[in-house]
Amino acid sequence: MGRSCLPKCRLARIMGWIQMILGGLVILVSILSLTRFYSAGFFLHNEDICQHFYNVGEVSDGFDVKSLSGRIGEVIDMLEALQGKLESKVQDMEKSKSTLLEKKFLEDEIVRPLHIANFALRKIQVPNVEGMNSTVKEDPLINFFITEEIRKYITPKENRVGKMNLYGTDKVYNTIGHACVLYKEELEKYMDYDIGSYCDDDWNLAQKLMLNGCDPLPRRRCLTRASKEYQRPYPINESLWRLPDGRNVRWGNYQCRKFECLSSKNPKRGYSKCIGCFEMEKEKLKWVANSSVLVDFFISEVLAIKPGEVRIGLDYGIGTGTFAARMREQNVTIVSTALNLGAPFSEMIALRGLVPLYVTLNQRLPFFDNTMDLVHSHGFMDGWIDLLLLDFILYDWDRILRPGGLLWIDSFFCNRKDLDNYVYMFLQLRYKKHKWVVSPKSKDEIYLSALLEKPPRAI
Repeated sequence: MGRSCLPKCRLARIMGWIQMILGGLVILVSILSLTRFYSAGFFLHNEDICQHFYNVGEVSDGFDVKSLSGRIGEVIDMLEALQGKLESKVQDMEKSKSTLLEKKFLEDEIVRPLHIANFALRKIQVPNVEGMNSTVKEDPLINFFITEEIRKYITPKENRVGKMNLYGTDKVYNTIGHACVLYKEELEKYMDYDIGSYCDDDWNLAQKLMLNGCDPLPRRRCLTRASKEYQRPYPINESLWRLPDGRNVRWGNYQCRKFECLSSKNPKRGYSKCIGCFEMEKEKLKWVANSSVLVDFFISEVLAIKPGEVRIGLDYGIGTGTFAARMREQNVTIVSTALNLGAPFSEMIALRGLVPLYVTLNQRLPFFDNTMDLVHSHGFMDGWIDLLLLDFILYDWDRILRPGGLLWIDSFFCNRKDLDNYVYMFLQLRYKKHKWVVSPKSKDEIYLSALLEKPPRAI
């Protein structure tokens, strides 16, 4: 009898060990599960818990979910419109007593499959990833637009050379105001003021917002500050070629505190473009004196191509208004684009008695169609600019130029390997060539100057 109990005892021991092992595994799994819940933020009510467990982020990796959702909606609308037209056609066929075979073919082979496709498309579940963390930073609002041309226009254009451009940014935002959401804190700071009181001296904050696509800026109900020592500007017969009174500028946001400090000899002047453009003796030589550079055109020879026809125009560049001053001597009114990139370019132009237009490279020009006799570009755009961005700019210049107006590309430079691309961009609108000169700038860079005439394009 003792022997018969022995197998039963061994079996009981084995079952006990198995139960202990299974119990240990259950405890281990429970601990691991609790650890996973805790790491996911379950006990902390982390909003990303679903993303952590179900890997929703993986669903959206590699494609634009919002854009996909928008495109699906667009396709559905197109299918509905097409289905409506076909159903209307079937009804017309019934009224006109078309053959039964034609009507049946249209219903069975086209209308019904189209309805099935429409229904199936509506059942597609596009994951909603709003509010979830993403490793890819997207520019807000771009995906709110379905039209491809709008998306292309507002998509940031990265510099071709991968370096900071003259704005101090690595990309350019074309502006319809949508980029303001990227700079919420800066925009709120800009709009934080006492109504009716003096604004802060924060023009550089406003310019930063503009350069990053938050443009046009909202209007403000505060008073602009001026220099405490403001003096009357010089008379027009003196102001064109005389360095202005430095007391008429607010210098608080510049490295220099007077115009003399902005000399090209000063390495700490605070700006890099337009070297020497605050030195009137050097400026007097531009566009009128002999030059050893083949790409330099004289104003006199340009105006001689259209005698008496060039009356108003735009100087699209960076500088202190010298081109406009020279053209004024020829009774031509020129508006000069300007930004205060490290120096008071806008104030300098105005103090010379000329018109500064405070706009960014991003902005659609505030001129009506077919109104300008001349568009001149110098020292501003070069080989850093994105080709698609340049395309939008060139078409905007074309918009404001009148038929027969002149486009003067002045000393544009780029890498030799990129020259063909830029040449195509400048010639794509089929302007008439009056002047076209290519000259080496350095071993790897090329200068290009051109004088082109807009065709009439009569309709």
